[in-house]
Amino acid sequence: MSLCTSATLQTTGLTAFKAISSTCARPVILSTAHLLAQRHAHKTAARQFSTTRVSGSPALTKGQEKVLTQEQIREIKFKEESWPHPVYTPEQMSAIKIAHRSCKDWSDWVALAAVRLMRTSYDLATGYRHPKKLPNGEEKPVLFKMTPERWLARFIFLESVAGVFGMVGGAIRHLHSLRRLRRDNGWIESLLEEAYNERMHLLTFLKLRTPGLFMRTMILGAQGVVYNGFFLAYLISPKTCHRFVGYLEEEAVITYTRAIEDLEAGKLKEWETLAAPEIAKKYWKMGDNATMKDLLYYIRADEAKHREVNHTLANLHQDDFNPYKEIEGGVAATSNGQGMGVRPTKDLGSCVTNPLGFEREHALKHAQGVIHA
Repeated sequence: MSLCTSATLQTTGLTAFKAISSTCARPVILSTAHLLAQRHAHKTAARQFSTTRVSGSPALTKGQEKVLTQEQIREIKFKEESWPHPVYTPEQMSAIKIAHRSCKDWSDWVALAAVRLMRTSYDLATGYRHPKKLPNGEEKPVLFKMTPERWLARFIFLESVAGVFGMVGGAIRHLHSLRRLRRDNGWIESLLEEAYNERMHLLTFLKLRTPGLFMRTMILGAQGVVYNGFFLAYLISPKTCHRFVGYLEEEAVITYTRAIEDLEAGKLKEWETLAAPEIAKKYWKMGDNATMKDLLYYIRADEAKHREVNHTLANLHQDDFNPYKEIEGGVAATSNGQGMGVRPTKDLGSCVTNPLGFEREHALKHAQGVIHA
């Protein structure tokens, strides 16, 4: 091939390559510009729905913005609860007593040992010292007396941990229901409602005292340990976990009973005329003149109910129906009109008569034939 022919081919090829490149590149440039224009138009249109003030519209004054924010916060605080609290009567709350369920198998012993270990650590963390009574009826002197501040510190730490168990159990059962593609038979709702109730206890006490850095650090560490430990334990043995919570609620009833006794004995002068926080009056449907004493009675009743529910759930099989669906207690009747005894309910009707829960055979008599999600 001659030198002239080679040069001619190179010139022709270069010209063709430039033409092809120009033809291919032009649509890309146009497409990119088109996308940029669309993005700009989208931002311009979306700006009207953002918090940015549209050009030309009147601006709110600082006073107007402040009032609007307060109204929004007030609306959030006093909205209706997802789980309305059952109504307790004074007679029912006064009938709550300290009770303990005896261990019947290795699962119960493991749960009780874990609770005793947690109780000892909890007493050390909150500085709890309750005086023991001497044979003559007098109290043995203690170095640290329980003051209102110490009681509130104990309550806040207790409720910050107690709200974990129901949430963990409900979450695990929720995922279990999704994996198995079947109903949960009503357990999830009761467990989440229990967690919600414990959190309301915490929010109420936070209206009376603000924890310091040390308490917040303890709560942070305790939540990390308790959540992960209870999560693993629930995967292994849900029965043991519910028995553990039942025993833990027994201790909670003891704690609030002793606080009530101190208040009624005149040892907590600051609480004798202290009004219950507004959030508590609305949640428990208290009267306008409700006091700190009334609040302690309500919360102790809640803990007693959790004691009954968790001991009952520990007696059931994991696929059994949840018997705690009805709001009001009473005597259930069979189809022939014969009484079956007190049935499990959400109020204190069954808690007073069965403080340590129901055995499986009794509980299932009232749950058969009821469809639960």
